[in-house]
Amino acid sequence: MITFIRGAVWKTGPDFVVVDTGDQGIKVLCPPAAAFSMRVGDSIFLHTALIVREDSWTLYGFAEEEQCAMFDLVQTVTGIGPRIALGVVATLSPGEFAHAISSEDLGALTAISGIGKKGASRMVLELKDKVIATDTLNPAASRAKRSQGWRVPVGAGLASLGWTSREAEAAMETVAVDYPDLAGAPEPDVGELLKASLRSLDRS
Repeated sequence: MITFIRGAVWKTGPDFVVVDTGDQGIKVLCPPAAAFSMRVGDSIFLHTALIVREDSWTLYGFAEEEQCAMFDLVQTVTGIGPRIALGVVATLSPGEFAHAISSEDLGALTAISGIGKKGASRMVLELKDKVIATDTLNPAASRAKRSQGWRVPVGAGLASLGWTSREAEAAMETVAVDYPDLAGAPEPDVGELLKASLRSLDRS
């Protein structure tokens, strides 16, 4: 798996950027706003997700690790592929998406291109256990989100490894209790939290 890409912008398009890594140019699809913000010659670092199909290998890139995790998470929903998942990332921030799922805000979800009412309901049903609610208008809730937002990428990581949402949630609860300093840090180390969650699952 290609986890990230670093290099200079060689070319940009409405929804992609070509990154010069030194010995090759790699096309990376990304949210339109991100593509628009990049300029030829800029040095960039993108978190990436590689989608492999029989006839193509496509690399998707994101400025934030949480966006990449959300992109992967959305594709666990029945019937949703990378095109719609990219639209989700382009439309909602990770916090807004988590709140829309947790609060069952179908209006926010149907505003995403390619998502109808049935698709939005399916997303809520299949993802509600994997995300946490957040209220960006509430300072206390915003601080809580920053310290607990690790659950979204960690939950996505565990799901990609085959653990059920119930098992993942139980593991993350254990980690939150056993490692309060790590889980409650202003900028939690997602990699360490994922490892701790896996250790918890191995003990069960």
